[in-house]
This record gives sequence, structure tokens and C-alpha cells, in this order.
Amino acid sequence: MLGVQAQKPPPGQWTTPPFDPRFPNQNQTRNCYQNFLDYHRCVKTMNRRGKSTQPCEYYFRVQRWNEQIKQGTFPGKI
Repeated sequence: MLGVQAQKPPPGQWTTPPFDPRFPNQNQTRNCYQNFLDYHRCVKTMNRRGKSTQPCEYYFRVQRWNEQIKQGTFPGKI
């Protein structure tokens, strides 16, 4: 199993997420949205358990949605 650092691309070189059978179409918007929710749920769970949130970084892709969370306008349930 690869470590988290081995899975992360260098800064600024994000690639298309790997195939996820939950989202078989070419439009990856729902995949990106689900990864964002998974990231925040992972961070929330790891913090509750007192563990490092480093493994959660795999899911983090979109910065704009963080701003919506701070403003209270994000439509997803985290």
C-alpha cells in the first residue's frame, strides 16, 4: 500500500481523479463534490479520534467550496 505522500501529486500538478464506479460518466463534477464531502467528513472523524488528518488530504481538491462553508452557503451536509 502506498503512503499518502506517494499518492499526492506535486503542488500545482493536479490530475483527473482516478475512475470511481459511482460516477461512470465523463463529467466529474459529482465526483469532485463527493471527494470534497469525503475530505471534510474524514477531517471531522480524524479530529474526533485525535489522529492525524494527513490521510484526508487525498480527497482535497476545491478551494472555493471552503469559502462557501465559511459563509454558510454550502449546499452539502458535512
